[in-house]
This record gives sequence, C-alpha cells and structure tokens, in this order.
Amino acid sequence: MCGRFTSLTPPDELAAIFATADPTPGLFDDFRPNYNVAPTTRVSAVANDTERTRRLGRFQWGLVPHWAKDSTGAARLINARSETVFEKPSFRSSAASRRCIVPMDGFYEWRTVYAEPRPSKAPKEPVYVTRADGRPLAVAGLWASWRDASLGEDAPWLHTCCVVTTEANATMAPIHDRMPVILEPDDWSTWLDVAHTERTELAALMVPAKESVLRVVDVAPIVNSIRNNGPELIEPIAR
Repeated sequence: MCGRFTSLTPPDELAAIFATADPTPGLFDDFRPNYNVAPTTRVSAVANDTERTRRLGRFQWGLVPHWAKDSTGAARLINARSETVFEKPSFRSSAASRRCIVPMDGFYEWRTVYAEPRPSKAPKEPVYVTRADGRPLAVAGLWASWRDASLGEDAPWLHTCCVVTTEANATMAPIHDRMPVILEPDDWSTWLDVAHTERTELAALMVPAKESVLRVVDVAPIVNSIRNNGPELIEPIAR
C-alpha cells in the first residue's frame, strides 16, 4: 500500500536526475514542496513520449483507464499490484505500453502497534520511509489518458497515474505487507521503454528493494490529516 508521500525536489532537479528533456514551459510554475501528497493530487512523473524521449510531466494520482465512463473511481486506483498488473482490466493496457516513474522524496506508512493481548482494533502509528542514501525514490508507475466522451472530441485530456506495489522487504515487513516498487537507475530505461514488452523481463523489475535501500523513522500522527502539510510532518520522533 502507498497512500501518502512527499514531493519536495524541484522539477528542474528531477529533470536533471532522470535525464529528461526540458520540462514544458509553465507546466511547473505552481510547484510547491508537498509534505502530504494524497490521492487525486497532481504529481510529477517521468514517462517516454511517442518519440521515445524521456519527459517530466504532471499526472493526477489515481488511474482512470481510457475506457472508463467517468473519472470518479480514480481515488480507488492509486496502487496496482505487481502480481496481477498484466491481467487486471484497469491496468493491463498501461502495463504493456504506458509505464512511468513517480519520483518521491519519501512515503508514509502506518505501523499497527499493540500490547499483548492484541485488541480487536489496534491503533496505527505513522512512519516515514526514504532512501538511506538521501536520493529521491524512483517508484514504478503506470499512466493513462482519459477524456469525457460525452463532451465530444474537443474534451480535455486527463492524464493520470498509479503506483506499482510488491511484497514487503525485510525493512518494511514489520510495518506493512506491501511496498512500492523502487527502481534503480540501471532499470529506468527498461521500465520506461515500451519496446520492452517481455513480461518476464518486466516482472524481474517489480520486486522488493534490497533491505539496505530504505530508511524508516517514526513520525507524528499529524500526518494522518491531509490538511496538515509542512516540514514538521517528516521530523523524526521517539516512541
């Protein structure tokens, strides 16, 4: 599960990190560091265009398949399970030809904590997960384009994305049984290039990150509310 994350690195720095073409002028003029990215927020993502040029674009988080009758289900499709991504109707078209990378500075997860015996409703406490080396996370994603057919051919396009998840590694397992697929630089080109269609090759990328890649810190429960958005959300606390 990945339901909240941070987007702090400026777009020009992301373009340099991911070696993209220059971003479209004006596309990121309203960029502000976001410490509490929630579903249906517009986020940065890296994808190849029709000329196979790597570009940094903006997508609404929550996939709307091209065949959807409306966009109301976007908030339910923020994650795609790697094990079924080629079979599920909502994801299989994007998995085949519309793959992207969603940069994150870190993501939040909620650890279930309890004293023995375990209560029927265990409380949850948030943690913040980043790369141990301080670099942004390159999370595997899928994207799609949709427009309201009832409005005709002049209807605007809505570009959306979701995050691909896999089973938890040893770092995440005590917190949650799922985690985002984290791609290393050597794998970026393979994931983004739609010429790579071999499922076995792509499945080999959708695996848990090595244990040493991630760093986990406890953070305050103020992150639970999407109304809160500031650097205090990622400050480590003692429990």
